[in-house]
Amino acid sequence: MHDGITLERLGFPTATIITDVFVTTAKAYTKLMGVPGFPYIVCPHPITNVGAAGLDERVQFLAPQVAKLLQEGTLN
Repeated sequence: MHDGITLERLGFPTATIITDVFVTTAKAYTKLMGVPGFPYIVCPHPITNVGAAGLDERVQFLAPQVAKLLQEGTLN
């Protein structure tokens, strides 16, 4: 998000993914930007140095959530 303009407002569905250590920051930022209910997907930190198996595990966890968010615009 930049200057209050989001891809969603332009009609492009997105799926924002953050690691769990950034949840507090994401909550503050989305509130500051005026979209406190902005949906984002949270995955375990870190994503670096977890190896191929660790990345595959995260992909398996995230993929259904990404699909739901892109198709329905919500995680609920």
